[in-house]
Amino acid sequence: MKRKHTPLRLVAAAALALTAATGLTGAPAAAQPQLSPGLAEAMQRDLGLTEQQARTRLAQEAAAARQAPAARQAAGEAFGGSWFDPERGSLMVGLTDPAKADAVRATGAQPVQVPVSAAELNAAKAAIDALGPAPDGVTSWHADHRSGKVVITMLAGASGPRLEQFLAAAHEAGPVTVRTAPGTEAPRTFAAGVVGGDPYYINGNTRCSIGFAVHGGFVSAGHCGGVGSSVVGWDGSAMGHFAGSSFPGNDYSFIRTGHGWWTVPVVLGWGTVPDRLVRGSWEAPVGSSVCRSGSTTHWHCGTVLAKNETVNYEQGAFHGATKTSVCAEPGDSGGSFITGDQAQGVTSGGWGNCSSGGQTWFQPVNEILSRYNLQLHTA
Repeated sequence: MKRKHTPLRLVAAAALALTAATGLTGAPAAAQPQLSPGLAEAMQRDLGLTEQQARTRLAQEAAAARQAPAARQAAGEAFGGSWFDPERGSLMVGLTDPAKADAVRATGAQPVQVPVSAAELNAAKAAIDALGPAPDGVTSWHADHRSGKVVITMLAGASGPRLEQFLAAAHEAGPVTVRTAPGTEAPRTFAAGVVGGDPYYINGNTRCSIGFAVHGGFVSAGHCGGVGSSVVGWDGSAMGHFAGSSFPGNDYSFIRTGHGWWTVPVVLGWGTVPDRLVRGSWEAPVGSSVCRSGSTTHWHCGTVLAKNETVNYEQGAFHGATKTSVCAEPGDSGGSFITGDQAQGVTSGGWGNCSSGGQTWFQPVNEILSRYNLQLHTA
């Protein structure tokens, strides 16, 4: 944010930070996630939850995110993936060896038998990644640990020799199942031309959304701009430049800021919900709720559907994506995905829109932080 241009936002951010620092909201977010009335309304609209159900679910998801590393370690070589079960309110951990069940229960997670280990299934998925460019009609693929198969998603009616060859080679890589995509559109990135009034613009002709503040700048999507591309802010003043960018393959970037712009640990609620403080980046399991903030469609919520999915964009494959049921539209690219007060990732692309619905993939934020040796700005 630039000091002289955003007094109202800075006051709000300062008030949020002061509340966090003085403990006026009670227990730490990890124990009792803070939920404003506006956020409850957004989760009720997009997930069909009451305010109390939203509070309960966020608390359960926060516990699951923190249990996941220990549960994976307890499972050892028998680890078959993990996911959050909203009906049980628990982290579920797949096991190929039932002898590990007690060790997993000791972490607070619930064990469940699966047919294939995560290592085997991930290897099969990696082998499909290595097949090269996927044919038109294939939208994505990911390792589904609950079913023990790599799920390949295709557009309805897709056919042709290249598709048949790709599917035959995929089946040779390991256990595979093919599903029809819920939409009729191929995945696309969500960058947009200049339409005015939004967070940042690249080389004067592309608009994207800020992801998360880091010390020295912010992170966003890689397809928004290449290394060295200049960036201006919502007010048209110089903001900084792309110090790092990767797309396709990955979809992340680091924008180094200056010119009077500074960072705060806040995700904008755009008046739909109050601005959200960012307190960390614990990774939410599959099945968890997740909300997105973007400069076009503002605030929308949904569920984490899959991880480590490969998305077949026109520009090339994007590996390691997280798939969600959240909608997005052009200009939302790079924007924040957050669960509770924990940063999850930056918007990459998807299909559909926020009028009729759709799905969106994000680039996990922890990979960006690790790649560029960045420190997330937290409250």
